[in-house]
Amino acid sequence: MFRSIAARTLRQTTKLRTSPAHVATARMHNPVPSSSRSLQRRWATGTTLASSTSDPAQTESLKALEEGTQKLEDGDIEGAKASYKRSLDVHRSASALFNYGVTCYHTKDFTAAIDAWKESIELQPDSADAHTNLASAYIMMPLARPDLALQHLRQAAAISPEDGEIAFNLGAVLEAAGHLEDALAEYKRSKEYGVEKADMHVRNVSAKILGKKLKEAAAEEAKIESQKS
Repeated sequence: MFRSIAARTLRQTTKLRTSPAHVATARMHNPVPSSSRSLQRRWATGTTLASSTSDPAQTESLKALEEGTQKLEDGDIEGAKASYKRSLDVHRSASALFNYGVTCYHTKDFTAAIDAWKESIELQPDSADAHTNLASAYIMMPLARPDLALQHLRQAAAISPEDGEIAFNLGAVLEAAGHLEDALAEYKRSKEYGVEKADMHVRNVSAKILGKKLKEAAAEEAKIESQKS
């Protein structure tokens, strides 16, 4: 169940953070789960060479980073991965680590993706996208870790509280884990911040909560009746 939730959600970003994406491509530095469908990937572009420092190593690293991003946008995952690796060999940056993680995710090397995104967060602690992608990877692993996915989605939500997609992802994982009241709150927050598909999940989870309460009430009534007899 968790794996299907994250199948479409690594956000693809462009540098540090652009707008939320609904596509199933990882947020390049540009998991969204629906009740049982989507977390979203993101990827990062580097600073333009013109605005970079005069340090030859950083210039070379940025050039490789931009080459990798172009290859990733062209669908050349292995080529992008090699370019990002070359960038990291010269200079380790949050953006290169972030995007290297995206390519690892695409090739289903979830352990390497997680390691890259963790290191990216060490260099850029306020990256909500990196936490979102980590959540997706933890759900997609052969032995899923929804507990860690929730942990990172909560951190992402704390960093970007007005990001409706993150709230949606958090709601989906909470719903899958059976935390219906918390899931409902996140879906409502997601809807508030413009995610239209959240409306359907608000209705569905509300119906689940009502059904659960009715079932519990019926069970309690049956228990009382049995005690009378």
